[in-house]
Amino acid sequence: MRDIVWRGLRIQPPYIGNKIQVAPPPQITEELAKRDETAKAHSLPPFWMVSFSIGIPLLLMVVKSMIELFIKLEYMYEGKFYEVASFLGHPFTALIIATLIFTWLLGTRQGYTRNELLDISTKALAPAGMIILIIGSGGTFKQMLIDSGVGDVLAQSISKTQFPPIILAFIIAAAVRIILGSATVSMITTAGIVGPILESYTLSDIHCALIVISIASGTTILSHVNDSGFWLVGKYLGLTEIQTLKSWTVMETIIALGGFAFALLFSFFV
Repeated sequence: MRDIVWRGLRIQPPYIGNKIQVAPPPQITEELAKRDETAKAHSLPPFWMVSFSIGIPLLLMVVKSMIELFIKLEYMYEGKFYEVASFLGHPFTALIIATLIFTWLLGTRQGYTRNELLDISTKALAPAGMIILIIGSGGTFKQMLIDSGVGDVLAQSISKTQFPPIILAFIIAAAVRIILGSATVSMITTAGIVGPILESYTLSDIHCALIVISIASGTTILSHVNDSGFWLVGKYLGLTEIQTLKSWTVMETIIALGGFAFALLFSFFV
């Protein structure tokens, strides 16, 4: 990749950008090619209309969560309103409602015919189908590792070492993340193991917060083939496995090491 000249300044592309040459995904290229033709045939919807359509499922789920919180705090009691909010706020229901509103508000109302809407929906599902299939397969493999208890056994073994809490938290989180691939599972596993250990230390609130950052950093490191996010990024952007490892995995690892380095360095001053 050659240097870019902008306003007389020569800008050298990033290191990774020089190593990977990837064309835009076909679905994006086709969409850009047809954008002008679509814009001429149909007027673009206003910003508020798009924001409203996107915000509806989020609003429904937030309302459901707030009602559950009020019931837990005994500010409200379960009743018909709670049942309706729970139904409408369920992710599946909220997304179906949003899809129907999108279809009418941004489709039929903008002059699209049924055949055009069907064509748009079909093209939207085509690239997502392979991604969903691969993510499902990766999730199955990840769940097999979780159910086998490999992560718990490894985390318990590491917890017996004499590392400082902030380093121990990072090592456990990183080990479980690399083996299982799930950032959420590794975070919960690490928190469950490190939590009781911290009771034997006298730590400030800031130090505890830095340990949380250390755990979060460890759960980000080295995303690879048993991580569904790895396949999501790779397949959506049209990257091969090697290219995804060179770009996405490297980026995730840099973020993880950077976050841990910050937490460790800052811990010496608190």
